[in-house]
Amino acid sequence: MRIGPSPTGEPHVGTAYIALFNLAFARKHGGKFVLRIEDTDQERSKPEWEAQIMASLKWLGLDWDEGPDVGGPHGPYRQSERQQIHREHAMKLLESGHAYRCFATKEELDALRAEQIERKETPRYDGRHRDLSQAQIDAFIAEGRPFVIRMKMPTDGTTVFRDELRGDVSIENEQVDDQILLKSDGFPTYHLANVVDDHLMGITHVIRAEEWISSTPKHVVLYEMFGWEKPKFIHMPLLRNENGSKISKRKNPVSLMDYKSRGFLPQAVVNYLSRMGWSMPDEREIFSFDDFVENFTFERISLGGPKFDIEKMSWVNGKYYREVLDEQAFGDHLLSYVFDEARLRALVPLVRERMDKGEDFIGLTEYFFSGDVEIQPDDIKPKKQTFKALAQTFERYADLLDRQDDYSPAALEEVTREFVEKEEWKTRDFFMPLRIAVTGRKASPPLFDVMTILGRPLVRRRLRNAVAAAKLGAKQEGKNK
Repeated sequence: MRIGPSPTGEPHVGTAYIALFNLAFARKHGGKFVLRIEDTDQERSKPEWEAQIMASLKWLGLDWDEGPDVGGPHGPYRQSERQQIHREHAMKLLESGHAYRCFATKEELDALRAEQIERKETPRYDGRHRDLSQAQIDAFIAEGRPFVIRMKMPTDGTTVFRDELRGDVSIENEQVDDQILLKSDGFPTYHLANVVDDHLMGITHVIRAEEWISSTPKHVVLYEMFGWEKPKFIHMPLLRNENGSKISKRKNPVSLMDYKSRGFLPQAVVNYLSRMGWSMPDEREIFSFDDFVENFTFERISLGGPKFDIEKMSWVNGKYYREVLDEQAFGDHLLSYVFDEARLRALVPLVRERMDKGEDFIGLTEYFFSGDVEIQPDDIKPKKQTFKALAQTFERYADLLDRQDDYSPAALEEVTREFVEKEEWKTRDFFMPLRIAVTGRKASPPLFDVMTILGRPLVRRRLRNAVAAAKLGAKQEGKNK
């Protein structure tokens, strides 16, 4: 069993959810749990995100038997370090006639997509270079024209595979286009790397989210093209919001680092996630990971789409506070995660000049230790902008922060000033609502120092609450007109 996170952002609760069920299955049946970093997206993959993924999974106690840090017999465990392996397997498919070079340019494909959308067709590659003659291929190569390698999906018939939770799944081959296997930069796509690495690493059970069901026919066909035995497929139901939509950071806190900084207990988070679509035979809600492994079977998985509720997870965490931890362990937890020394020391230079006595520290730093801050629409009303404009601008700013790799004060100030100029806002008209949104106060230590210490997940949460307040203000403005 394996988990294959992509280091393209903060560690997501969905990653921990899938890792948990992979680990439980491995432990139940004496198998190995593998961590494989799927970093083939070279533009978005960052070492710092990889480090956070590994740190957050370790925080939860979801330890792996093989991986980039511990090694193992099937390494390397970063896909970027397996590039030659993937290229060799792509060439094998090319030589056997199961794949072909596609020289179509981005402009050609964009035009094709636009035409298909205009005709109200599902956008897909039309196979225009599937049957090029050798002379045409040689001519394109001589021109130095870049190409990708695509798999030759069957053009008729049906691909059938068994999902261990759903039974047989059938998809018409004509609905599946010729997937790119190797990009023009020499890096594999997820589909090729996933199949090749699962086979070479001896993965017998692929336990992943149900969003990959539509891609599984491509993987099944690839296994057949290589002449390899297919693993068993188990597609777990997606975690969802209360309205049934897929959870996302726009509507729900989904960052594992956020849970850690908020003081959630790792064993409580694991307990809660193990109940997402699964239940104990005796229906009890509080149980250990060992209890989960002992009682685990896929027969108890419900496909209804588990609702991820941060308030319910908070309730589980509270049960651990009151019923599982003794006072010593509870105190140790608070000192380790809520009042840790590094966090306290980071605040000292921000507030020392404002303090006359030790007790002043609490009032000056309260918003660093609280979760959400209370914000009313009038608190953040911009002087020369509407509430609607503020809500939309805050949403765009939150998206900008999510893409910001350098979260230092200097970098935050630079990108924020550039953002404000691009949005055609006055600096003072944006900075004051922003300060209030992230601190709940009109006066604070330097804004970007504060944002760095608060951290991206908490700043995002508070911006989301500020957006809600601004939208409420916009609604009130509309009624008063």
